[in-house]
Amino acid sequence: YTFHLRKGVKFHDNKCFEGGVGREVKAADFKYCFDRICESSPTNQMYWTFKDKVKGANEHFNSLKDKQANDNGVTGITVIDDYTLKIELNHPFAGFLNILAHNATYVYPKEAVTTYGAEMRINPVGSGAFAYKRIKESETVILERNKKYWGIDQFGNQLPYLDGLKFSFNKEKKAELLEFKKGNLDLVFRLPLEMINEVVGELEDAKKGGNRPYVMQISPALNVFFLGFQHQLEPFNNIYVRKAFNYAIDREAIVTYTLQGEGRPAVNGFVPPFKGYDSESVRGYEFSPSKAKKHLAKAGFPNGKNFPEIALQINPGGGDRNIQVAEVVQKMLNENLGINIKIEQMQFAQHLESVETGKSLFWRSGWVADYPDPENFLNLLYGAHVPKEISEKAYINPMRYESSTFDSVFDIALRELNTAKRMELYRQLDQIVVDDAVTMPIFYDENTRLIQVHVKNFPSNSMEFRDLSEVYFDEEDL
Repeated sequence: YTFHLRKGVKFHDNKCFEGGVGREVKAADFKYCFDRICESSPTNQMYWTFKDKVKGANEHFNSLKDKQANDNGVTGITVIDDYTLKIELNHPFAGFLNILAHNATYVYPKEAVTTYGAEMRINPVGSGAFAYKRIKESETVILERNKKYWGIDQFGNQLPYLDGLKFSFNKEKKAELLEFKKGNLDLVFRLPLEMINEVVGELEDAKKGGNRPYVMQISPALNVFFLGFQHQLEPFNNIYVRKAFNYAIDREAIVTYTLQGEGRPAVNGFVPPFKGYDSESVRGYEFSPSKAKKHLAKAGFPNGKNFPEIALQINPGGGDRNIQVAEVVQKMLNENLGINIKIEQMQFAQHLESVETGKSLFWRSGWVADYPDPENFLNLLYGAHVPKEISEKAYINPMRYESSTFDSVFDIALRELNTAKRMELYRQLDQIVVDDAVTMPIFYDENTRLIQVHVKNFPSNSMEFRDLSEVYFDEEDL
């Protein structure tokens, strides 16, 4: 890939530069930042974005790990001149451009790293429409208009329109919503389930545009909420048990009554509905207590007899959704399979540790897309990520699912450059995942926003990426 950079783009004015004046962004800045992605460092968690993909990425990572670094960085990332950058891959990977839109690849100046070190996270220096002004951790982030921003609108007006932005962090959603109703906030992301009717009326009516004094935006999210099975241990090393669990759950009822319509039942595959991806042709699990009982009997547990006592491990969070969904699943498994499971709550760090080290049998999980490509979901089930010993951490694929059929098709899909063919391969993979009952998808999430009526030109999207450069306030609605 050869990239030609826009000339004249400046970093924000900051004291890390000579005289406090931001300099021009050059290809060498991208090289510097991309090389750092491939460094072995406690503060770097993004090596996976380039690992095995970019030529020389693995070698650079290992050389730094062994403290034998060379000055050339990643050999596959080359500065041609000040405005031209070349990136060479080990093999074709059609999703690579999506990875380059990930926030791990945002560009920043070396001067900021030298000046602030690890504290750069609260002293950010970029080149976007808004520049850092003040940060009070866990409370507020204030940005101000970048008067030197390169962007202009269709009429030649310089962007952005707004003078600044203030982001506030409120641990209590109800308190946040109250501030919104007072007019002190212009946007609230996600609503407490129990307050949907109070604020916007019935959700279905609100989706159609009625029964509310605010603007409600709902968009499908690239996010799946699922329950994981540990494939290397009993009872979930038995496919019939995994299928019985999937058939025993009424996903439509969970979304309609437990989530009050906030989400979409996961009645297709593991990958959520996706633009350009035929998710609807993936045949998921319908609610069928009779099929659930038959599969559990095939597994050797007729009517749940002698089924071991297991726990559904969850973490607090997600509003009340995690516990509410867990309790409904617990009840459905009891009613439809005759088995009893208990619910165990762990703090998130402890929850992850238990899941990744193979101690958990059955747990709540979810995946929010890092970038818009089905591969980002299916990669979670790739056998190459499974360690040899169950005690070794499995950061990816903690289900420890291994299938030679899945892996061979996945390898082909990664290298397929024709989009239609690649999406069909992904659909086939998604069906394999369903047929093997690898996980227990419950629902695909939705992004729900409330914005004030005076906020204009602020469309939502499936990844909740927020471009505020062209947002403005309509004075007539203020």
